[in-house]
Amino acid sequence: QVQLVESGGGSVQAGGSVRLSCAASGSVYSRVCMGWFRQAEGKEREGVAAIGAYGDTTYAHSVKGRFTISADNGKKTLFLQMNSLKPEDTAIYYCAATSWACGGPSLEYEYNYWGQGTQVTVFT
Repeated sequence: QVQLVESGGGSVQAGGSVRLSCAASGSVYSRVCMGWFRQAEGKEREGVAAIGAYGDTTYAHSVKGRFTISADNGKKTLFLQMNSLKPEDTAIYYCAATSWACGGPSLEYEYNYWGQGTQVTVFT
């Protein structure tokens, strides 16, 4: 089992930056894929960014060039640096991990472990 706990959310003015963290505990395996997802009020959950077994990354088109996903060695901590934030980035952000060793990153995998989410609100 893996437990994921997000932190770092809050309210920020448009154009600002926020850094989210996700602490992983339990049976953390460095070769899993991890990702960030978000769900805005009234909308379906969507993938934001993912990191693969060897550190390569992929991003949703809407955040490419503004957000950066990273992880420490062993994927004990996952990060999401969010720059140039827009009001449409307002959502609850979730950290997720696979229970299996993956290859390249993908937002389409079945992620088995999820955190409780952290709210990010971008105001004008």
